[in-house]
Amino acid sequence: MDRLWGQAREELQKIVGTDSFSTWIEPLRLTGVADGTATIACPTRFLSDWVSRHYSDDILTVLDRMGGPVQRLSFETRSQTARQAAAPAVKRPAPRPAAGEEELAAPLDSRFTFDNFVVGKPNELAHAAARRVAEGGPVTFNPLFLYGGVGLGKTHLMHAIAREIQARQPEARVLYLSAEQFMYRFVQALRDRTVMDFKELFRTVSVLMVDDVQFIAGKDSTQEEFFHTFNTLVDQGKQIVISADRAPGEIKDMEERIKSRLQCGLVVDLHPTDYELRLGILQSKTDSFRAQYPGLLIAPGVLEFLAHRITSNVRVLEGALQRLFAFASLMGREITLDMAQECLADILRANDRKVSIEEIQRKVAEHYNIRLADMIGPKRVRTVARPRQIAMYLAKQMTSRSLPEIGRRFGGRDHTTIMHGVKKIEELRSADRGLSEDIDLLRRLLET
Repeated sequence: MDRLWGQAREELQKIVGTDSFSTWIEPLRLTGVADGTATIACPTRFLSDWVSRHYSDDILTVLDRMGGPVQRLSFETRSQTARQAAAPAVKRPAPRPAAGEEELAAPLDSRFTFDNFVVGKPNELAHAAARRVAEGGPVTFNPLFLYGGVGLGKTHLMHAIAREIQARQPEARVLYLSAEQFMYRFVQALRDRTVMDFKELFRTVSVLMVDDVQFIAGKDSTQEEFFHTFNTLVDQGKQIVISADRAPGEIKDMEERIKSRLQCGLVVDLHPTDYELRLGILQSKTDSFRAQYPGLLIAPGVLEFLAHRITSNVRVLEGALQRLFAFASLMGREITLDMAQECLADILRANDRKVSIEEIQRKVAEHYNIRLADMIGPKRVRTVARPRQIAMYLAKQMTSRSLPEIGRRFGGRDHTTIMHGVKKIEELRSADRGLSEDIDLLRRLLET
């Protein structure tokens, strides 16, 4: 039997190619031929299903030519022990054990729950969608794709979803990891020749959650494996939750078929925080700290000052507040406005980055693929006029320049023209989601 299978393997390698042979055929063993049926032993169920669908005809043809009449293949899954016992006596380095689910998954942070996630207009849709997935009921979208800049709450929601599902469905297998971990484990499996174990592990989870998926862009083999894993889980009705720092269509070097798959579910943007949301976060964190240190004193206006001045992201905002708490508790002093300005001087300076009108014009022109000269020129066609109005709006929002000065930078236009452009964009933002997302993206690019 071993001699027959050895000859068949040589022929199959010529037919399917070295790479496919190494991945799919080499792990197989022929254990018997009887009554026109050849029995093939496979290390995993996934491997047997794949070979049955893609290589049955090739195997049947080769076996029939070499060993007599074979009309059918029967696949059986062997245990790891049986596989080792039946392996050819070839001296190879012993493979390292495949990573188990516990070893593979990233640890969940107990601080990140739905209860302490502060909801505001910029993140209310993302929060509602995350809640729906976590409740475990029927979900009409798969995958859920969360995207946004640094410190806007993507990872918080991912951890909250995983913890809630585990609490509601203890039997569910929830696998949460970063895209870098996915890539590292896949490369490790290739090196250790345990790809089948890797595939089996990922394809048998109940919920797969991958954070920062943009990191697999440009990694061809990892993207290939991610694509097949994604398809298998969706076909099985398993939920997938993905996060990234930008929308699927904007991830450079990501395969088009993956972008298309990621966009077929619900894509939700976590918008930059507004003043009300930042103030709500500060108030929530202050209440939590007061519960531990009842003697904490904060002068009126301090939280409002921080919410107004620190606009980069929530992590910086929380870090600034934590620094004030630590200083006040160590020194036994009340947190006043003067203390905040002195203690947080470096953070406040960093958030005072000045954006010039010229920089705004250049970035908007690049985004909409128009000439910079058209931004200040007389053209009034829609493809030029709308980006010009967006640049006017951003100049009003992101600089301290007066309307007449902004008008002078836009080719000497009157301040009433600037007012009209700003008002027009404000009206369109509430009705045109695409335009609103463009403006948020441009704002993030200008703030970084």
